[in-house]
Amino acid sequence: MEPAATSSRPGRRGRSAGRPDSKPRLAKTFSQIADHPQARIGSGYGELDRVLGGGIVPGSLVLVGGDPGIGKSTLLLQTANQLAAQASVLYVCAEESGQQVKLRSQRLGIALEKRENGERENGKTGKTGKGSSPESLYLLPETDLETILSELESLRPQVAVIDSIQALFYNQLTSAPGSVSQVRECTSALMQLAKRENITLFIVGHVTKDGAIAGPKVLEHLVDTVLYFEGDRFASHRLLRSVKNRFGATHELGVFEMVTQGLAEVSNPSALFMGNGDEQVPGISTIVACEGSRPLVVELQSLVSPTSYSSPRRSATGIEYNRLLQILAVLEKRVGIPLSKLDAYVASSGGLSVGEPAADLGIAIAVAASFRDRIVDPGLVLIGEVGLGGQVRPVSQIEVRLKEAAKLGFKRALVPKGQKISGVPMEITEVGRVVDAIATALAFQSDMAD
Repeated sequence: MEPAATSSRPGRRGRSAGRPDSKPRLAKTFSQIADHPQARIGSGYGELDRVLGGGIVPGSLVLVGGDPGIGKSTLLLQTANQLAAQASVLYVCAEESGQQVKLRSQRLGIALEKRENGERENGKTGKTGKGSSPESLYLLPETDLETILSELESLRPQVAVIDSIQALFYNQLTSAPGSVSQVRECTSALMQLAKRENITLFIVGHVTKDGAIAGPKVLEHLVDTVLYFEGDRFASHRLLRSVKNRFGATHELGVFEMVTQGLAEVSNPSALFMGNGDEQVPGISTIVACEGSRPLVVELQSLVSPTSYSSPRRSATGIEYNRLLQILAVLEKRVGIPLSKLDAYVASSGGLSVGEPAADLGIAIAVAASFRDRIVDPGLVLIGEVGLGGQVRPVSQIEVRLKEAAKLGFKRALVPKGQKISGVPMEITEVGRVVDAIATALAFQSDMAD
């Protein structure tokens, strides 16, 4: 008679009854995990450091996306040049030749030849690593993943730039570069090497027609930080926005300006989104929008005119379209403005997209001012969310918004009733209903006439 078969379940295998498991426990409590604080690396650009959460975290993976020609390669080449003064940097240009990148660097005023000559004079061997020369920027025109991984293991730079991930290919796969499998495998291999060697990796990703980063969604899950570089191609400024960050706050905003020598930081971003204030026209209001922890003073423009069509036109530039429709409905129902027979156009100044509810009050008053052909006090800022019942609802970070407006010279503010405000050198007027806010804001022209 054959012996009874033993159970093959992993939970019972090799374990006798009543005896503790001899395998060491892998799980730890938080108190058992050692602290290893790491100092962040300054990129040389305060706007980029702000978006990253205070600087570059060693060993992190940063994915940078944006439309073609927006300035992704320019920003990363300038950042690589700044970082080369304190760390070894490898720039992998998978879409350009070495000569093309060198021409672009000369246009941007990056003196690569001076750095190379200085290294030869000092007798440096060119070998890089974790104890290498503080000035070392290396260029690698290559698309083969295995060659890039081998070069990263050989040089062991502190920072590496991959421009772009869609141009790389892994020869063990039969699919074309840029396909889902190629992008996933290349990103995974680069991530494993970067984490093992503690290399900070910047990866450039193409975007689709919808504005999302091309390739599988797992690409965004693998990396630590996802940045989007955006801007109007007819304007000179560029916005760097954080949508994922494991080491800092999300939805932070950095502002750059495209100049002759590449990208330059904008010290006062609110100046880009405000009018000159020389000519006062009806239908203009000022709000304070918060992008992450950064407050931005933004000018809103509105135009209301009789329609020549059976259905009135609605146009929103920089404002969420459905939000505009909701505010127009509230103005017609709760205030009595016959907007169902009028065209309505609303736009934010400077091309900034404002999607938060705190802009509702500014939109409502700009539309009412255009309808009444009245001028809103240019020294007044409007902050508040408009409810469907016509009430003005509280918003977050109210003191931060007001302090930014006061710093730029604004004297008065309309805010929701019941908000706790202290230490702001402004005249604060609290309103509970949108009809009261409109009456207060549009009283400016009457005061001027008096």
